[in-house]
Amino acid sequence: MTNKKESEAVLGNLVTAVNMLQTCPEFTSLIPEVRVNLVYALPEARTPQEVAAVDGRITAVGGLPHASGMPAWGASDHMARLVIEVRKYDPSVNAGINFKCDADVIEVVKEYCSERKLPLGWIDRRQEPAEAAERDRSSMPWKIKHLVERYGSVPRLFYEGEGWGKEPLFMAVGTDAVEVTGIAMEIARRYRQRT
Repeated sequence: MTNKKESEAVLGNLVTAVNMLQTCPEFTSLIPEVRVNLVYALPEARTPQEVAAVDGRITAVGGLPHASGMPAWGASDHMARLVIEVRKYDPSVNAGINFKCDADVIEVVKEYCSERKLPLGWIDRRQEPAEAAERDRSSMPWKIKHLVERYGSVPRLFYEGEGWGKEPLFMAVGTDAVEVTGIAMEIARRYRQRT
């Protein structure tokens, strides 16, 4: 692991982001069946143990997003591996959050990206090779490479279409947990207005 100061800065940023999210009732409508995780990686992270995340994920309690546990190192596998893989193509990415994906959310995110002149990415799981889909932990490298080949880089907002036994999900990636949480909250507010 890296030095104590960097570790504390990552955890502090993650706690701030979780606190922001827990005051945003609109975000409850974006919590998917698999729940939400918010991750923030150390600068040179190579394994999920070097990525801090919300232990137990984020769910809804009493109409508000609620962190099941405190941020901890190694508390995420999937989202941690996603950020580590994205950083192979874009070292400025340190954090990520996942949220619900449906036709209405896609429209809201399209408008959001259009206003900000941001590319919106889509991973077509139907194109995933069988060897990547069937072998444990083989999908992530394929998915991120698929985005880069399709868009020239990893978009800050992208979604996965349906796959066998997989829930469609959106991902926002960025420099830190506060940034990606702010993006997710803005999308949640727009989504709530739309629906």
